Amino acid sequence: MARAGRPRFDGGVRDESFEIDGVRQVFHVAGRGPYCVAHSGGPGLDWAYLRSPELEEHFTMVYPEPVGTGESGRLPGGGYRLATYARFLGAVVDHLDAGPVYVLGHSYGGFVAQTYALQHLDRVAGLILYSTSPYGGAEFWADGMAALEAYPQRHPDVPEAAAVPGLFRAALATVADGDDALSRAFAAAVPLYFADFWARRDEFAAFQAGLRMYAEPAGAADPVPFDVRDRLAELTAPTVVIAGRHDFLAGPSWARRLADGIPGARSVTLERSGHFGHLEQPGAFAEAAAQITRGRPVARVSRT
Repeated sequence: MARAGRPRFDGGVRDESFEIDGVRQVFHVAGRGPYCVAHSGGPGLDWAYLRSPELEEHFTMVYPEPVGTGESGRLPGGGYRLATYARFLGAVVDHLDAGPVYVLGHSYGGFVAQTYALQHLDRVAGLILYSTSPYGGAEFWADGMAALEAYPQRHPDVPEAAAVPGLFRAALATVADGDDALSRAFAAAVPLYFADFWARRDEFAAFQAGLRMYAEPAGAADPVPFDVRDRLAELTAPTVVIAGRHDFLAGPSWARRLADGIPGARSVTLERSGHFGHLEQPGAFAEAAAQITRGRPVARVSRT
């Protein structure tokens, strides 16, 4: 398998691919500095939403297209499981042939990052756990659904906000209808994921229109919920935990559980963000993530 050399920063994106057991793995490289492999969420969400030009000023960012999405291959017979994503993430890290790398996991990608780190801590220079949790079971989803139902109360002056809980439930029910239908349904519900989408809707319109989800991995489910709460002490790599104050799904309470359980972990709360802090507060997000390479203290709350 060919090895990737250290890329030259030219402001653009380099696309690469290789095969894992006959399945194509595509990834994209942009930026400068140490390698940081960023695993996107979903599962089934296209990688491009997670691209951060601000992070690319600090890291050579590597963005895999998770198996089952985009130009990466499809798994024969399904098999989209957390362990599979962690294996493919590990193959990308090995393909880079660069020694330990930083690993960023967003949302479900944070589950993947934690799973991989627990298996291969020697390959991880540091962890950036972003809008995620150490647990994905019933309590996690109950908290999220309670916040979903309360969403219209956060925006009482916005008529469209009242429809958002129904749009989110409709998106969950659209998985069987294929990629295009799921993408449209998720885009309609995406205001839920922002601190205040309505005040910035023009700014985020292109992001909303460009969202792409893939039904096959989105509809898969692990038989056992993700839960590493009793193993967090094993994650001894430098770690920063980043959460948006207004994240309905994986907000500060779940971030605290991560940071409290991981030795020496530092925590940042983005006060004006929801689930997508890299879009809502890109400068503060990138600064929080980049401090992991500099050994400087990270403030527990960021307001910039």
